[in-house]
Amino acid sequence: MTASETRSEIAVPAPPPSGGDVALPMALLELELSLDRFSGNRDDFSAFVRTVADDIGGELLFDLPASGLVDNCLTIAVLRHGQAGGQAPAILFVCLDADGSTIRVEQPSERTAGLASFAEAFVGVLERI
Repeated sequence: MTASETRSEIAVPAPPPSGGDVALPMALLELELSLDRFSGNRDDFSAFVRTVADDIGGELLFDLPASGLVDNCLTIAVLRHGQAGGQAPAILFVCLDADGSTIRVEQPSERTAGLASFAEAFVGVLERI
């Protein structure tokens, strides 16, 4: 393009995310803020996560030792967080870090896909009972 052929491009903002795309990040934010109150230890982890899950409209499905499945993690609590607007509930992992006093939230990834599938199957069994 020569100088006389320059053209101007108008920046067009990205469309806002659909309602379902916004619901999970908001749920994650709410969950993370609630989990920031944790001041216990490994023994308090499951009860604390269950209370937080109940408070935000989710449910603790189960917890298990991380066994190397998630880096820098002792225990994984698997939550199902219900979403509004007919969206499918999301599976989330709450991880107790190796220090035993810090909690973080993770979404399923390639590495944890098997655990996420197991959690979905677990929910399916519970719903049939």
